[in-house]
Amino acid sequence: MERFFLAAMARAGGVGSRHLCRMLDFAPASALWQMPPDELAHMTGIPGRLAEAIHSFRKEHPQEPERLQELCGKSGVSVCDIRQEEYPALLKEISDPPAVLFYRGALQPDAVRLAVVGSRRMSPYGEGVASELAQAAAQAGITVVSGAARGIDTAAHTGALKSGRTVAVLGCGVDVAYPSENRALLEKIAEQGAVVSEYAPGTKPLPAFFPARNRIISGLCRTTLVVEAAERSGSLITAELALSEGRDVLAVPGSIYSQNSRGCHHLIQQGAKLVASVDDVLEEYGMQGRQESKKPKRIMPELTEEESMVYRVLSADHPLSVDEVIYSLHGASVSNVAFLLLQLQLKGCVIENEMHAYLRAERV
Repeated sequence: MERFFLAAMARAGGVGSRHLCRMLDFAPASALWQMPPDELAHMTGIPGRLAEAIHSFRKEHPQEPERLQELCGKSGVSVCDIRQEEYPALLKEISDPPAVLFYRGALQPDAVRLAVVGSRRMSPYGEGVASELAQAAAQAGITVVSGAARGIDTAAHTGALKSGRTVAVLGCGVDVAYPSENRALLEKIAEQGAVVSEYAPGTKPLPAFFPARNRIISGLCRTTLVVEAAERSGSLITAELALSEGRDVLAVPGSIYSQNSRGCHHLIQQGAKLVASVDDVLEEYGMQGRQESKKPKRIMPELTEEESMVYRVLSADHPLSVDEVIYSLHGASVSNVAFLLLQLQLKGCVIENEMHAYLRAERV
């Protein structure tokens, strides 16, 4: 029950995690909840205005701890505070760890984790890279952590679910599907990993919650991988938070013409490790050589004769425009190359980059 008193105090305006964690050094949360503001401020050293805020919130919501306990029970939401064993060990080490975590699924406090973040407006290249790297990392036993946002986050969670565990950190309550189209994805994540938030069930997403959410994403992990990021983006904030805590940052390079690659290129220029394959990720965890034996062989879909001819002139490294594909066919009797490329995309064999050029979806 103590954790629900702590969670109730966290809902008082202006009371942050640092103050809550400091207050726990002086008395149990249930006792702090009942203290007069003068006594609370004197004992714990928190500013008087925060003690007044807690007191005012308690007067307005005297049954808040019991309400939260009942709400979590009905919603299937678990709660832990920073002093409990199930609280993730790495997250305790950051400068501003959340005092309370709400979650669905299993936390696994000592899991090996990798944060994968990137643009909401991902390119086909970014989607493929995020999904492939997350799947390979999860298959190697690494839990993939991201924010369940549109774009790279969704691709990373989806890829990880194909072979292992993933954790979604939300800027709203864990019973709130945001974005709404990820409702089914979040259910799968809760079954196969965990959905986590510092905000109580029912909390709606607000812009101010997402920067705070980012510190949890990086804080849970020893390494953060940025797949696509513009020069000013939430992904770079997450990377900067990781660096400020002494954690490692990796970045995937992209096209020099892509706005979404500029953030990654800046990180690489500043010393982030360039990731050219999953081996570069696994090397950070001392897992070199383990992935090759586990990687499943790609099963090619059935292609028509014309589709096969187009596929053979493509590579995974050098994108070709439609005109270059036609030229590479050396006059072979292939009709409507643009349509064939679309069919190959639909079959998952080809991706189109931001310059409208085409590559094989993966190396074979």
